[in-house]
Formats: sequence, C-alpha cells, structure tokens
Amino acid sequence: MSTNPLQKYFRQPKIFIKLPSGGIYSKPGTVQGDVTHMPVYGMTGMDEIMMRTPDALLTGESTANVIASCCPNIKEAWEISVTDILMILTAIRISTYGNTMHVQATCTECNVENDYEMDLNQVIEHYMNCRYENTIVLDQMIIKTQPLNYKRSTELNIKNFQLQQQMNQALSLEDSEEKQKQYQEIFKAISDLQLEILKASIESVEVDGQVVTERSFIADWLGNCDKSIIDSIKDLNQRNTNTWSIPEFRVECDSCNAENKVRVELDESNFFVKA
Repeated sequence: MSTNPLQKYFRQPKIFIKLPSGGIYSKPGTVQGDVTHMPVYGMTGMDEIMMRTPDALLTGESTANVIASCCPNIKEAWEISVTDILMILTAIRISTYGNTMHVQATCTECNVENDYEMDLNQVIEHYMNCRYENTIVLDQMIIKTQPLNYKRSTELNIKNFQLQQQMNQALSLEDSEEKQKQYQEIFKAISDLQLEILKASIESVEVDGQVVTERSFIADWLGNCDKSIIDSIKDLNQRNTNTWSIPEFRVECDSCNAENKVRVELDESNFFVKA
C-alpha cells in the first residue's frame, strides 16, 4: 500500500490534557488510551462549519462531532461528563487558534469599553485543580451525586428551551382563561423537569446500610422526601456548577485603572471564531 505524500501535512496535536473527572465519572470506554496525557488537535474546516450550524448547536451534535474529531482518545463524546466539556472545548480552542482570546468588557466604574487578551491556559489550569463534591450526609442517610453526561444534559437543556418557548407563546394569548390553563401546564412541566434533573444527578442513596441505585425508587423518594433534602441536593449541585464554570479573569481598566472581573463566555457560536 502506498503512503499518502500529504500525510506529513496532517494536523498534529497542539496541547495535551488530563481530564480531572473523566476517568471517574464518564462511562467506561468513553476515553481510551492515555487519559493523563490526552492529545487535542485543532479543528478542521468541516469542524468550523459544524460549529456555525444553528440546528447542530442546539441539539449538541456539533459539539459532540467536533470533540470526536479533535480528541481521538474520546470514543463516545456523548458520554463525557459535563464537568469535562468546557475544559475540552477550551483545549480545542487553544489547539486551533492559540492560547489567547480577544474579549471586550465595559468597566463597571467609568463605563469605558476595554479590549483584553485572555490567556486560555489559565482556564485549563483552573480545571486541573477542580474537584467534584459528590457526598451529602444527612442524619443516617448518605446521598451520592454524579454529574450528568453530555447527552443527558443536552436532552434536558432542550426540554427546558422548549418550555421557555411555550411560555413565550402563552404570553401572547389574549384569552385569559386559556393563558392561565397553559401557564399551569407549563409550570407543571417545569416542575417535572426539575425533578428529572435531580433524579439524574443522584448516583445512589444509602440508608440503614442498604445502597439504593434503582432509578424508580430514587424518583419515588425525591417526589416524597422533605424539602430540606431537596434543598441540600440543589445546594451541592449549585456549588459544583459554580466550581466547574469558566473562571473569571482579573483585569484593569485602561482609562481609570479600576479592577474588574471578566469571564470568557463559552458560546460555541462565537467561542470558535479567531480573535
């Protein structure tokens, strides 16, 4: 078999990362090879087109396909833990365009708009030091939580988006009775969705030495437990969400020297634009 003479011009990995939680929370087989030194390649032209396709962005297909293209060690992109997604996308951005990203921000003191160059390597370093809290101890009960995988998270986000669309449509109704009826149905659906999200975030519940993992049992328990338990689970989930968010950068206003905080927004529609 002849060797492709163009092979020497194939893209090469520009950065290597270790997934802080991928080996623990992702489905077995999702990541293969060396997970402590995982190669990340820059995007191809087709990857860039995919990241600008609105329907594919909404369904998550673009992100899953680009991860599969740029991270060959990840065999099941949909099964990656959501706690790893932002770090992976940041690494792909670095491999494609370099480690700096142009950001504009308005000073909170003088309202002057400033231009900043953010070092995305700091984002990688942030995630390398993140730890996922997964245990709640309440009296004799031990609750173990888990991050959602990318597929489940996307499905739930789509449901939430659809409910928001329905809410906007209901606002335009002139018939007050019909509007109230639709509101009640939407609020019930939102409540069910919140319960679904909570159920998906529970790995197990241990009581009296017995570990419960059956999803139907956990769903029944969540629908009938005290509010304080639900609040504890929500608080832990929110702490983990805050921990695994992209960190803020401290910057100084060029006009008044005031210190501000700037966060790089990971919106796939503009995150993967060279700037």
